[in-house]
Amino acid sequence: MDKDKFIGTRLDGRYELTELIGEGGMANVYRAVDVLDNRVVAVKILKTEYSESEEFQRRFRNESKAIAVLSHPNIVKIYDMGFSEKVQYIVMEYIDGITLKDYIDSEKVLNWKDAVHFVIQILRALQHAHNRGIVHRDIKPQNIMLLTDGTIKVMDFGIAKFAREESRTATDQAIGTVHYISPEQARGDVTDAKSDIYSVGVMFYEMLTGCKPFDTDNPVSIAVMHMQNVAERPRNINPNIPSGLEEIIMHAMEKDSAKRYQTATDMIRDIEAFKENNQIIFGYYTTPAPAQDVPGRTQYFNPPPQDMGNRNTRGGHGYSNYEQPNEYYEKAAEQEQGKSLVVPILTAVTIVVVVVAAIVICLLVSQGTGNSSSSTDEVPNVLGMNYDDAVVNYPNIVFDVAEQEYTEKYEANIIYKQSVDAGQYVKKNSDGKIELAIAVSRGIQKVEIPDLKNYTFEEAEEALKALGVVAEQKKVESTAEENVEANHVIRTDPEAKQEVAVGSTVTIYVSMGIAVDETDVPTFTDMTLEEAQNEAKQRNLKLEITESPSDKEKDTILAQDPKPGKTVASGSTVKLTVSNGEEPEGEVKYGLMNLPTSIMSGMYTINFTTDDGVLASKQFVAETLDGGSFSATVPGKGKKSVKVTVTSAQTGKTEVIGTYTFDFASKTFTASSEDIDGAFQRIAPLVTQAVTEAATAADETAGG
Repeated sequence: MDKDKFIGTRLDGRYELTELIGEGGMANVYRAVDVLDNRVVAVKILKTEYSESEEFQRRFRNESKAIAVLSHPNIVKIYDMGFSEKVQYIVMEYIDGITLKDYIDSEKVLNWKDAVHFVIQILRALQHAHNRGIVHRDIKPQNIMLLTDGTIKVMDFGIAKFAREESRTATDQAIGTVHYISPEQARGDVTDAKSDIYSVGVMFYEMLTGCKPFDTDNPVSIAVMHMQNVAERPRNINPNIPSGLEEIIMHAMEKDSAKRYQTATDMIRDIEAFKENNQIIFGYYTTPAPAQDVPGRTQYFNPPPQDMGNRNTRGGHGYSNYEQPNEYYEKAAEQEQGKSLVVPILTAVTIVVVVVAAIVICLLVSQGTGNSSSSTDEVPNVLGMNYDDAVVNYPNIVFDVAEQEYTEKYEANIIYKQSVDAGQYVKKNSDGKIELAIAVSRGIQKVEIPDLKNYTFEEAEEALKALGVVAEQKKVESTAEENVEANHVIRTDPEAKQEVAVGSTVTIYVSMGIAVDETDVPTFTDMTLEEAQNEAKQRNLKLEITESPSDKEKDTILAQDPKPGKTVASGSTVKLTVSNGEEPEGEVKYGLMNLPTSIMSGMYTINFTTDDGVLASKQFVAETLDGGSFSATVPGKGKKSVKVTVTSAQTGKTEVIGTYTFDFASKTFTASSEDIDGAFQRIAPLVTQAVTEAATAADETAGG
């Protein structure tokens, strides 16, 4: 399909698509504007070629189902979704940042503090998802966004699976990016939260070493390595990595999921312990691990299921899945093993023969001896004992810790179940010991309270909820030192980094706004600038000064904002307009109305004069006046006393119309004295007499 055909369209009359920002294997992602809420969002649309496939529709809807129940600061938010015959889409939070892959590629090797900062956020997002029964199953740097403030956002739960459902993918295919895939996922086995832990361990490895633990040109070979090979120790590549972090990484990347961190919470706890003491040694590994190619450490390859089907590898923006035809997978596995399988096969045959012979001998011996005391031993009662004490007190027992749970009933390290009741006899093993499976209490589960300052209450409540802690809101005023805006978290009780029991209550103190002192704004107008500064200092007010021309003395306050008497917070700013001592320039529009045009004739000149001379002059012809009105614009500076006179061109006579005060700053004028009609009437008879005399002279000339 044309990948840009959606650009410019509006989904359901609400989401206007503006730009294609990502292409995935089964869906494309667009930048869009939510015209109802007036915000930028990201819209993921299932590709047309997959929208007719029930399988892809199921997976696409599964993503919606997964994300809809998630709400965490480190997980991309989902706002809306739509499913119709024509288009299926999900509306999500628009993230303005880069992928963690882009950041790793640019930095090559991260310092351990940055890596720890990122990994803890990823684990908290997964902790939130896992607690709701959701496994991501495609954790990789391409699916993690990094904001400019260092915040992590996990996205693309495209192949996420509800753990309480059957935890295999459709057709048992090993879905996930091959460089970060867990061994059980590569085999097509059941996957759970521990699969995500493995992927986080691989990313952690890459961040601190600058390389992936397993990397070749053949993706199938990489998958085989994840199942068979032990990665080279990170410190062999980068000696600057602290030993404690190396232990955490290798523990997360255990091939056997039962030996891995069992939860994101467990891994977070170790990382937090490392942050408190970066010299810590956890003791997960008593001897140095050999490099991945050392003989004896490679596990035998367990082939994938035979119904993997015909698949393609599709790349895209965070939607790459490792999918290869079964024949190619098996062929690559053969190439990976080559002729080296001969020795393991012969060894296996030898072992089988020896084991069978041993079984036959044991059966013969047991038939001859029956249940004598030499072949069996009585099981003691270890319930309620400390596990360490039980190991010391019963050296004849091999304890298998089959279960470890958090519980309020028993203190940490107390045995609360045993597989065989006390008093029964069980057979000894080849070492002359009996084997007993037990359950050991982890005690009351505790979690560390994160630093929630400046979170909204809803965000903080959700973060604590993800840890299994109940949030209780208490609203208080924020001090000026705390400086926390309204409806955001000031602090918690217990405080951040303190441990509390799961299920306990944490009080969240939420700001009602910053508590500040208040003061009244005084009357600054007509003060000198120095007086205003002293007054402002006493009231803890700041001044913002703007100079302006004025006829008042320099540094005199002309105006202020806010007005006098208004109550403001201490530390607020008052804007003052101060005289710069220069007279303001401006123009005054002068006008005359209803002039006596019936007695006026010819051209007149209006002059505007001061003691310094003429400011302006304007002429007009009486016969052209519009409605007997006259106006003139007079420029000047400051305040001036202006005399306005009128002169007749016919007689050369001049009369005073009036004396005025022109305020050029305010562009106004006021009359001190004025006689408009009188001035023109005194000129008019002179005009009439001159006309009469001229007419008489003309008549006499004609008669003579």
